[in-house]
Amino acid sequence: MSCRYAIMLVGSLLALGGCQAEEASRTASRIVPEAVEVKFVESGCPPDRCAEVVVNALRFPDSPALSERLRQTLLSMSTGFTDGSDEPSTDSWEAFAQAFFAQAKDARQFGPLHSASQATLEAQIYAQHDDLLVVELDSFVYHAGQAHGMPLTEFMVIDERLGRVVTLEEMLIEGREEAFREVLARAHRRWLEQIDADEDFRANWPFSESRNVAPLEMGWTVRYDVYEIAPYALGQPELHIANDELMGIVKPRYLGLTTD
Repeated sequence: MSCRYAIMLVGSLLALGGCQAEEASRTASRIVPEAVEVKFVESGCPPDRCAEVVVNALRFPDSPALSERLRQTLLSMSTGFTDGSDEPSTDSWEAFAQAFFAQAKDARQFGPLHSASQATLEAQIYAQHDDLLVVELDSFVYHAGQAHGMPLTEFMVIDERLGRVVTLEEMLIEGREEAFREVLARAHRRWLEQIDADEDFRANWPFSESRNVAPLEMGWTVRYDVYEIAPYALGQPELHIANDELMGIVKPRYLGLTTD
């Protein structure tokens, strides 16, 4: 074997080893969640009127910080409709259930017969691509006597390379916030056309910004909660923005355009 061939062979093996190591690193960085399923039922309550709390969430065995972030976000979403606070007043599923049951007992005094308070806290994988993990967090809270329950949704975008949650500001190119707002406004106008909104609807439900974004492979989904840009009957509207529209506004990393 010539010296030159040996050097080329060693170089090729090193390069291959480097590629394999990089691939192994990417595979190792993939975040794999576990299901969290628990149900709490109020005790000492009249038949058919016992409140319930159902949790179908996720935890990350290799990242306690992400697990805590997810749990605290869900609790914040839920307690925002139960005690009027934007901050979680409880620090565990059990504590939330007990606080909810105390409020359910009070609500039962004024609620109709055979009506029971309910709270559902859910987390599920919405998308996973390009080393991004998007988790959909959903909260639904209903107190006996209310006309309807209140849903909330929040996307939790995890950059698997960084091992943490990234915000909208971090995904946008610096100084391009206003450009993103304009793109979002165009998506809103398209949505109005799709639902055939009349002038009264447009006047009563004007455009507003939402920071609740989910970066997908072909574009971004932006979700609104009830009453933000539409009445309750239309649920939680979604606006869709193609990646092409976001070029020069969003960092290529969050458009799936680079592997750096």
